[in-house]
Amino acid sequence: MDIRKLRKLIELVEASGIAELEITEGEESVRISRQASVSAADVEPEPSATSAESEHKAPPEAAPEQPEPPPPGHEVTAPMVGIFYAAPSPGAKPFVEIGSTVAPGDTLCIIEAMKMMNQIESDAAGRVVRILVENGSPVEYGQTLFVIEE
Repeated sequence: MDIRKLRKLIELVEASGIAELEITEGEESVRISRQASVSAADVEPEPSATSAESEHKAPPEAAPEQPEPPPPGHEVTAPMVGIFYAAPSPGAKPFVEIGSTVAPGDTLCIIEAMKMMNQIESDAAGRVVRILVENGSPVEYGQTLFVIEE
């Protein structure tokens, strides 16, 4: 399997909420699993004598992180699953930035889905107060991308 594909799969697993992904291509298979981060408060102190058995214990599961609710305003959501791009090409100026004024029909971003570049347009007039997705990140259907203060 190509190392670039592996890196992309790892990035997708890290950016999404899934805990494990397994892919099989022909006779090759890859399993990528993500462990929850553990804080010092979650870990019980171990006895001073460590046995081989206790070294292989799974860490306690951390509570899932709750995403921060977006500020009040009009939410522009992803109409499809894909990869979010803030600019028309790498190195180009983003379509909008925080503080940009937009009108209905203005292009806000591009979502790449199945090798197709789909321009996402504003459906409200106002000022962009929040951009909730990083450039190059995967997005889910219905995920909030922008908040526009009308």
